[in-house]
Amino acid sequence: MPLSRVKPEHYNTLLAEKVERVSALFRPFSAPEPEVFPSPPEGFRMRAEFRVWHEGDALDYVMFRPEDRKTPVPLAEFPIACSRIQLLMPALMQRLRCEPLLRRKLFQVEFLGTLAGDTLVTLVYHRRLEDDWEQAATELASELDISIVGRSRKQKRVIGRDFVREKLPIDGRSYHYRQYEQAFTQPNASVNIAMIEWACRQARDLGGDLLELYCGNGNFTLPLSTCFGQVVATELSKTSVRAARENLDANGIDNIEIIRLAAEEVAQAMRGEREFRRLAQLPKPLAEYDLRTVFVDPPRAGLDQYTVQMVSEFPAVLYISCNPHTLADNLLTLGETHRVEQFAMFDQFPYTDHMECGVLLRRKQ
Repeated sequence: MPLSRVKPEHYNTLLAEKVERVSALFRPFSAPEPEVFPSPPEGFRMRAEFRVWHEGDALDYVMFRPEDRKTPVPLAEFPIACSRIQLLMPALMQRLRCEPLLRRKLFQVEFLGTLAGDTLVTLVYHRRLEDDWEQAATELASELDISIVGRSRKQKRVIGRDFVREKLPIDGRSYHYRQYEQAFTQPNASVNIAMIEWACRQARDLGGDLLELYCGNGNFTLPLSTCFGQVVATELSKTSVRAARENLDANGIDNIEIIRLAAEEVAQAMRGEREFRRLAQLPKPLAEYDLRTVFVDPPRAGLDQYTVQMVSEFPAVLYISCNPHTLADNLLTLGETHRVEQFAMFDQFPYTDHMECGVLLRRKQ
């Protein structure tokens, strides 16, 4: 996203235009008027990554315009980043410019912050990192009060921790999350809170047990567990599964089972087409759960046809989508069996064309 599009004084107008475009996409499905959740106009991103440009003694964070991928645009500021990252960026760059061990063949810098104030910086290199690099990075981490991960080809060095700790206030309760470096997390923390609280409101009266696909580190799973008897949550990424299990323990939640399965594999298991040894970890067979609701938060490609078919067999479907177009495609099938009862938009990515959406689908009588 070009920073030239970041105009906080025009945010409300830009949001209204985006809401109208997305609303038009869902009118064929008789969706109700959407509940719209805006973002803070500035300081909303908890993640940021930049190429590092070397020009003689100069060293700068740079981005590239979509129409010109060869000409670097140096960044003097990055107003959409959270305040901690905004303060850290110039301090880190000043230190990197003065330390040959840290700047040599440095290719990229990645920031990961939290509302809780924890910050991790990943430095990506086109060279092998030796012990002298680790000593210099350790001094830098101490000076800036951050953790540092150094990466190069087939190499990872960790100074401090390779994760950050987050604390999100959800419906009067604080949930603690461990978010690992290079694992997926929601980039806009305030909108993420709105998304979780909206999902919990829709789930409150659904009853029974919950099946969740693409659970990640348990971002939605933990708060949603208060609305159901039992939760079976699935995720393919090993790092995310580990984080989710650690987050269950950290929050003292005991009605969730995390299973490492892809969504397609869950669909096969639900249809009885395959047996998976990993499902033996459940305290009882999957068929014995009272699974009345399925919650999905898929990648941009949406649900594949087999998963859509499996999801369509549930009385209630809670669907969070980062791509309205693939959600609309999925609704072409799901709309045959379900109606859109609730509809929401979450401006996770201000000043872009992207809009996060949420729908509650109920089976038609």
